[in-house]
Amino acid sequence: MADHGIARDQLRAFIERIERLEEEKKAIADDIKEVYAEAKGSGFDTKVMRQIVRIRKQDRNERAEQEAILDLYLHALGMADAGTQAEYDEAAE
Repeated sequence: MADHGIARDQLRAFIERIERLEEEKKAIADDIKEVYAEAKGSGFDTKVMRQIVRIRKQDRNERAEQEAILDLYLHALGMADAGTQAEYDEAAE
């Protein structure tokens, strides 16, 4: 019976730690929202800022691969600008 008490105490400790971390996570998320609101109030585009934050999390190779795929898709859909299209055609030769 003592083993169940130990397991119960350990489980309770894990749950309480998770709950504290969830509270901290919410507080940090609220702080981040405030920073974005402040940036927006200063005239910055928060969508672009979020994209930059996301990009900065990636390593260089991952980012280059993603940009290459995006460029390929834009060309396939005829959405790439003319200067880039000429570079793409040269690379394809």
